Amino acid sequence: MLRFLLVLSILMSNLYFSQSRLNLIPYPQKVNFSQGEFQIPGTLVLSGNLPKEETEYFKGRLKSLEFQYEKKGKRPHLIRSMLKSPDGGQNKEAYAIEVFPGYIEIRTNTNQGYFLALQTLIQLFEEHGKDRKIPCLVIEDYPEFSWRGMHLDVCRHFFTVDEVKQYIDYLAMYKLNTFHWHLTDDQGWRIEIKKYPKLTQIGSKRKESMIGAYVDNTFDGKPYGPYFYTQEQIRDVVSYAQVRHITIVPEIEMPGHALAALSAYPELACTKGPFEPAAQWGVFDDVFCPKEETFTFLENVLDEVIQLFPSQYIHIGGDECLKTRWKECPHCQELIRKNNLKDEHGLQSYFIHKIEKYVNSKGRKIIGWDEILEGGLAPNAAVMSWTGINGGIEAAKAKHFAVMTPGSYCYFDHYQGDPQTEPNAFGGYTPLDKVYSYNPVPAELSRDEAKYILGVQANLWTEYIPDFKQVQYMIFPRIFALSEVAWGTSDPKKYKEFENRVINQFKILDDLHINYAKSIYNISGKVVAQNNGVAYELSTSQHPDGIRYTTDGTDPTVNSETYRNPVQVSESMTIKSAYFEDGKLKSAISSQQITVSKTTGKNISLEQQPSENYSFGGAFTLVDGIIGNQKQLGKTWLGFQGKDVVATIDFGQKTAFSEVYFNTLENKGSWIHLAKSAQVFVSENNKDFKIIGEIGKDEILNAKGKIRLNVGKQNSRYIRIKIENAGIIPAGNPGADSKAWLFVDEIGAL
Repeated sequence: MLRFLLVLSILMSNLYFSQSRLNLIPYPQKVNFSQGEFQIPGTLVLSGNLPKEETEYFKGRLKSLEFQYEKKGKRPHLIRSMLKSPDGGQNKEAYAIEVFPGYIEIRTNTNQGYFLALQTLIQLFEEHGKDRKIPCLVIEDYPEFSWRGMHLDVCRHFFTVDEVKQYIDYLAMYKLNTFHWHLTDDQGWRIEIKKYPKLTQIGSKRKESMIGAYVDNTFDGKPYGPYFYTQEQIRDVVSYAQVRHITIVPEIEMPGHALAALSAYPELACTKGPFEPAAQWGVFDDVFCPKEETFTFLENVLDEVIQLFPSQYIHIGGDECLKTRWKECPHCQELIRKNNLKDEHGLQSYFIHKIEKYVNSKGRKIIGWDEILEGGLAPNAAVMSWTGINGGIEAAKAKHFAVMTPGSYCYFDHYQGDPQTEPNAFGGYTPLDKVYSYNPVPAELSRDEAKYILGVQANLWTEYIPDFKQVQYMIFPRIFALSEVAWGTSDPKKYKEFENRVINQFKILDDLHINYAKSIYNISGKVVAQNNGVAYELSTSQHPDGIRYTTDGTDPTVNSETYRNPVQVSESMTIKSAYFEDGKLKSAISSQQITVSKTTGKNISLEQQPSENYSFGGAFTLVDGIIGNQKQLGKTWLGFQGKDVVATIDFGQKTAFSEVYFNTLENKGSWIHLAKSAQVFVSENNKDFKIIGEIGKDEILNAKGKIRLNVGKQNSRYIRIKIENAGIIPAGNPGADSKAWLFVDEIGAL
């Protein structure tokens, strides 16, 4: 048993700190305040038996303070009993901190618990450093989840060893304990493998990179790379993380996302190539061919990876493996017949099973994205559930471990504020409050099944993140919400209190010169149904009296109104808003155009619900008066994969109209296809519908997805729009044989 004590020279005080909350993130499980305070002295005297590496880290974080170790026999050791977890067992990450008027004591039974206690203590010193007084209190703390992770993609854009170390430091500061390092992909191979030098000689560079929004299809024309980590650098980073009690889980993608590897060793593909690392983002047809030489190659790669990383799990990807080449490959088809596999999905399962057996033989386990469930899950595999929560549910019910990382809550490459005021991002809309609202344990699981949920992780894919300053911007402050969700102390009902703690943490980020998003200060706008129409509701994390706005599209810094109540919207208008303090602009200027039609604000229902990742606002998004921007899929579009959109709108009374409009998107690189067809119906009773207009594929294509249908003079209460999904993506397209995405925005009637 390890026992730790910080003995600190002090001045006594009888003051009682009446505060009810500390500005700590993540917030501890239990905090009890007591009478008195500890006054921070000029020199902190540390007990001589403290673990050296962790204590040196502590001293390095608090560089403004002086430290010395106590001399033997000079000060008493006041030791408390070992802390136990609530279930009576010993939790290796549990700790307690007790602040007395005369000293501070840390109680734990592991170095890991001691390190986590130090993170709490550092925040206490940072918060109270100015007045140099910490309230007397007792903290008893432990995490709810054992996997508290952050991911970093270094393939689309590369980050130096020093930057990766900074990233690891951010995880440590907020008690995350797993770093998922995404090291290989179509756009670059980033890890030295000595047996296969061409992986980095050829696979670590590309001729150019995609820039701007995906739909622009533009490139910078600049060679990128060669960029990779040597094995010596990998060992250095692993050692650095170990001091911070962070496990690094490496990811070597297979069988898909393999273009960089195939560029170096084309004989591992189903076709002869030639191949080159992808300059474009997206998913590609060419994947590893499941032949013996491929498995030999991957086993040799994994041998070197396992030697570098001591983690229990090795991430083998498994996602977005297109089956186009396998369907055309005689070897693959023979393998399916020989092994009595059902289809190419069964072949993917065969591939994953074979790799898992090898990894298990080395004393390790595999984890993969939820597509590894295809065709049957390998016996000991864990699942990382990203397409939603269903993969995690399926795994847990089958008694397999799962890490929850659904895109709708945990993808930090999504927008976190108004896309109009944010840097270009991948898409989606995942603001701070949405991350904070996430519960990693699905309600569908029983108590016994829930034990298979290891924890939660956020992912940072870097297609649109060219440098480390942008990495910082995308993870801060959302990492604060993730840390509290992962620790198990988040409470969405107390979001405003959490938001105040976030703002307090900004002072620390400023001191550390971390570039963070200030979206929390910006005005949030939301269309709400009101009086059979709509109103525009404005809010801010600050005092609402600071909101000023205009309704004619003019600059709110020149002539504007103070916001009191939701802005009534009876006609089309452009609302601009901003937050002011003492007459000075403190936020970005937000702008929202609202286009009013006869459907705006009316009741709407959908037969099938949109994907979790693209469901912001639900069905009401289709009648809120906001026309979607095709470059920004986050807030204003609903996305449906493999599903038709059938929307029924209730005007409330018989209403005359003669035109119906809606928009769909085309972005084939992201598997988004225009609608196949659309039909419009009317009804008086919401039961008996008759068709009044339709449009086919060619007309939709000619209109580029911006549909305007003349339906003649109509007068009815209900209108139904059926928009047909393109279905299965045809061969020759990215994502061939997968379900197409259908994106739809405003449905209007004139």
